[in-house]
Amino acid sequence: METPKDDIIAAVYRVIQERKANPSENSYTASLMAKGIDKILKKLGEEATEVVIAGKGGKREEIVYETADLFFHSLVLLGFYDIDPEEVYAELRRRFGMSGIEEKNSRVG
Repeated sequence: METPKDDIIAAVYRVIQERKANPSENSYTASLMAKGIDKILKKLGEEATEVVIAGKGGKREEIVYETADLFFHSLVLLGFYDIDPEEVYAELRRRFGMSGIEEKNSRVG
């Protein structure tokens, strides 16, 4: 069954949650979860850096590939804390149409 384009984030997140709940030794996601938050954050930082390097290089396919890795590892972080991507979507909807300065001023804390 093919996943609709607009639902791929939700589909990947469901798989991440499944791997977290039912880990197997052959699952990269389960191994990240088992290693804990520090390993997840390290991978997320590495992927963010790789996106920056790809962006600097300007090769479209590398930017796409590295951004996919960054999205995936961001979803692993969300999954670790049981934060549904819908919460991120809701925050983006809240910010939509708001200037960056206005958004920063609206933050609590």
